[in-house]
Amino acid sequence: METQRHRDQMNLLVDSLIDAWRDRTDFYAAGNMGLYFSETQARRNDFRAPDVFVVLETDRKERKRWVVWEEDGRTPDVIIEITSESTEAVDRGTKKDVYARVLRVPFYAIYDPFSARLDAFRLAAGRRSYEPLAPDEHGRVFCEPLGLWLGVVRGVRRGVDAPWLRWVDADGRPLPEDWERAAQERELAQRETERAERETERAERETERAQRETERAERAEAELRRLQEELRRRGG
Repeated sequence: METQRHRDQMNLLVDSLIDAWRDRTDFYAAGNMGLYFSETQARRNDFRAPDVFVVLETDRKERKRWVVWEEDGRTPDVIIEITSESTEAVDRGTKKDVYARVLRVPFYAIYDPFSARLDAFRLAAGRRSYEPLAPDEHGRVFCEPLGLWLGVVRGVRRGVDAPWLRWVDADGRPLPEDWERAAQERELAQRETERAERETERAERETERAQRETERAERAEAELRRLQEELRRRGG
């Protein structure tokens, strides 16, 4: 049965990618959407509904389902299943076999949002089967089709402190969702405001210092004139 964390994890991956690539029009990302790959399968209503999938070199128009033969034969480049005790056997068995043998999806990952176990696979060269991808020293795996990493990052979402699967860029930063990006932009704007205020205060202090220097010089000049005048009087 799908849990709230399952839905949140799915939405996190889809939404953060869409937001990060908001200026691009050459991909489609969705979650828990029907995926049809043959008309026979469609007649039997035997469809797959990947939790997360991404298709490259396509458009971003709205769709109710992904129908391969209506998409010029294009199949997903990336599929991620958010697994659970009730779906793990299918995710690691039937679905994995279909994604490799029938759809030939280049990258497939399985993530358990409660145990934080991540398993990723790439399509073996010239074969219709998957080979496992080894994680790096940070426990992340590289998703070559997207040029991004997948890594587990602990954080709070909807009040839940948990390990979340995130897209990670080349600099090791998780791709933010729109609300996270807005928060980051507000924080950046606040820091810029504070920096500008410090610059203003520094300029004001510099102006005050220059004014004091001018006043000191004027006093010294006035004192010099007074002494010169006094010397003239005494000499006269």
